[in-house]
Amino acid sequence: MRAVAATRIESDALVVRAVTVGESDVIATLITERVGKVSAMVRGARRSTKRVGGALEPMHTIAVHLDDFGGEMATMREARVVKFRPALVGNLEGLEAAGTALRWARQLFPPRTPEPEGWRILITLLDALEGGAPPGRALAGAGMTMLAAVGYGMELDQCVGCGRECPESRSACIDPARGGLVCRACGGASTVVAPSVRRAARALGAGPGEDVGAADASAVLELVVRAMAAHGGVER
Repeated sequence: MRAVAATRIESDALVVRAVTVGESDVIATLITERVGKVSAMVRGARRSTKRVGGALEPMHTIAVHLDDFGGEMATMREARVVKFRPALVGNLEGLEAAGTALRWARQLFPPRTPEPEGWRILITLLDALEGGAPPGRALAGAGMTMLAAVGYGMELDQCVGCGRECPESRSACIDPARGGLVCRACGGASTVVAPSVRRAARALGAGPGEDVGAADASAVLELVVRAMAAHGGVER
């Protein structure tokens, strides 16, 4: 029986989960720039620092060399950190925000499917947190753009049921599980948001949203968390 030749994968990556197997091996779940989400076996990761060093630590961007034999799991041959984020690692609130975003990506992104926009969103968020951006606002913006990138963006202008527009000056019923605004004629929703929250959601979905206040950013983040739970099975 002929051995299957390995395909070499070289890519920048982020570690979104690492699980110890046996005494020294680790299964790492990676979001890679080139091939999307992939799982990789790292033999002897807990014994040797020569091939992977501290590269399995989350939050840093790493460069990986993987051997892919066509199965569910690749084999990691080498990894090295190419961008450290020491300020982020030392910031508890920033770490929590970054960890939440990486968990969203792990749940939302399909295996072996390049997600260039999703990769950009994660790198932008981590760099912003490294630079001292407010964690809640940065995470809310990343969540809005990540949902849109995978096809679950929230409709904030008109009812997802009948298409009726909601005036900008009025409060709106939002159901993240149904995809956004729901008018009362179509059942409405338990969450009613002020006009400023809709404006904040749009601003955060389009960029840094530097003029968004903390209270509005928090309300947007709650909508994002509920949408992630509904569409990606991400636990709250």
